[in-house]
Amino acid sequence: MERLFNFVYRYRAFFTLLSLEIFCVWLIIQNNQYQSTKYFNSSNRLVAQMNEASQNVRNYFYLANINSSLAEENSLLRKKLEKSERTVQFFNLKQIKDSAQFTQFDYVSAKVVNNTTKYYKNFITINRGADAGIEAGMAAISEGKVVGKVKSVTNHYAVLISLLNLDEQVSCMIKRSGYFGTVQWDGINSSVVSLKYIPRHVHPVVGDSIVTSAYNAIFPEGIFIGKIKEFNLKDEAPFYDIKVTLGLDFANLAFVDVIKSRLKKERDSVEQITFGESR
Repeated sequence: MERLFNFVYRYRAFFTLLSLEIFCVWLIIQNNQYQSTKYFNSSNRLVAQMNEASQNVRNYFYLANINSSLAEENSLLRKKLEKSERTVQFFNLKQIKDSAQFTQFDYVSAKVVNNTTKYYKNFITINRGADAGIEAGMAAISEGKVVGKVKSVTNHYAVLISLLNLDEQVSCMIKRSGYFGTVQWDGINSSVVSLKYIPRHVHPVVGDSIVTSAYNAIFPEGIFIGKIKEFNLKDEAPFYDIKVTLGLDFANLAFVDVIKSRLKKERDSVEQITFGESR
């Protein structure tokens, strides 16, 4: 320890100069928008690349589980495709004028390069960005289950607000009964979220599936969120206190599909015009 103090004392001028240089750089970044933007973009790019490298190592040890999951998802998608083709043949597409209703959503696959689950506000970084057509506000799913939505985008990366974020809410419904509500994480258990605004006259059942509702402008209707774990209703309370076990393991998230809605801008536009006129 004495040698360390002697070393610091001997080179005190150098350490003082270094400290002042760092302080000056910090002042420049804090008080100049151009330098601040450059620093932010460069640091984000460097951190994203480092996270991507470390995630690649982690993914190597989860290849078996990932491949199994992808095989199950492909099997499910094939079944949905076959069912969709039979439905289209039954209704005869020649009588349908608006083909956009059948191609409302497009999907962009991306790899997760950074993901947190231990904070109150968790975020996910993926390796696709504006170059793939991803924009802020788009939804993200994995294995056919809700992940979150896009918060910010650069050319090659995007950051998602995870469903495990106190600020994130998703409109949903009880699949069996069709009653609408909202799911939101309470910051306690990374595998459980709260289902809110289910009125007391409804009769939920443990094991009921919770899926996205038609009130979502970004999520397709019917995307799986989880199943009811437990519920209770206090005296005179207008709504149930319901806990939902998530269907997705966020700690092992490796890939996501970002959903691009072709009709979202049209919906937002007409709602903005209508609501603006009525206020």
